Amino acid sequence: MTGQGAVPDPGDMKGILHPGEQARHRSLDRLAVGPALAEFADRYWVVRWDLRGKPAYRAEVLSFPCVNVTFERSSTRTGGFVNGVCTTKYVRELDGEGETFGIRFRPGGFGAFTGMDVGALRDDSAPLAEVLPAAAGLADRVLAEPSDVARADIVEDFLAGRGRADDPHYALVSRIVTAMAADPALTRVDQVTDRFAIPIRTLQRLFRRYVGAGPKWVLCRFRLQDAADLLARGDKPDLATLAADLGYFDQAHFSREFTAEIGMSPWEYTRKAQASAVPTPGI
Repeated sequence: MTGQGAVPDPGDMKGILHPGEQARHRSLDRLAVGPALAEFADRYWVVRWDLRGKPAYRAEVLSFPCVNVTFERSSTRTGGFVNGVCTTKYVRELDGEGETFGIRFRPGGFGAFTGMDVGALRDDSAPLAEVLPAAAGLADRVLAEPSDVARADIVEDFLAGRGRADDPHYALVSRIVTAMAADPALTRVDQVTDRFAIPIRTLQRLFRRYVGAGPKWVLCRFRLQDAADLLARGDKPDLATLAADLGYFDQAHFSREFTAEIGMSPWEYTRKAQASAVPTPGI
C-alpha cells in the first residue's frame, strides 16, 4: 500500500543537528506514505542504532511543527507513542541497541485526522492506545515485523479510513504552514495575517488547535532550521548575510536566538558540523 507517493529526499537533513556526526551513531531511512494517508502525513522514518560496548550518544533535533507517531524498542521505552510538537531542542540519548519506526504527520495533520486538540500534547508524549484506543496491540504487530515496508503497510492498513471528513480549517492551516516553510521572506506574523487575510486571534487559535504551537514560534523554528541546515552544509559562511536573509534584525539578534536554541553559537556550530561532515551521505 505504501511507496506510491513522493519518495522522501534521503539527502534532506533539515532539522537534524550535527548531521554528519549523527550519521556515525545511527542509521536513518525514510519511506513514502501511501495515498490513503498522504493528505495527513508525509513520511515514514526509521532510526536504528547499535552502540553496545560504546558510549551513549545524544542525538539532537530541531523538530518540525508536527506530531509523530512512533513504534519504539530501546532500553528506555518500548511500545507505541504519540509525540506532540517539541518547542525546544529535542534530545534523545541513544544507548545500547534500539530502533524507532515512526510516521510523521503534516503540520496540523494529526489534529485534523483525529479531531483532537494537539495543543494538549505540546512538549509531551502519550501512549498510542491512550490517544487512539483502537490501536491497542498495534505496536506489538509493527515491532514484530522485520520489514520496514511491511511495517508501513500495517500502520497504513490500520489508519486508512479512520480519518475525519474534509476539514476546511486544516486546509487553511496547511496552506499557511507550507508558505511559512517555503518562503524565507515570511519572518513576521503580521506578514502572514496580511497575506492570508486572517485575524491574528483566529490564526493563533487555529495553530494551537491543529499545530500545537503558535505562528510566531513556527516561523522562528523554520528559519532556525534553515540556518542550521545552511551552516552545516557550509553554504552560508557570512553570518551577517545569513541573518539578513532570514529576517533577523541584525547578526547579534540572530546569534542570540541561535545560541539559545541550539546551545552553541552559529560559528561554533558551523565549525563542529564541518569537522564531522561525511563526504557522501549514506542515508
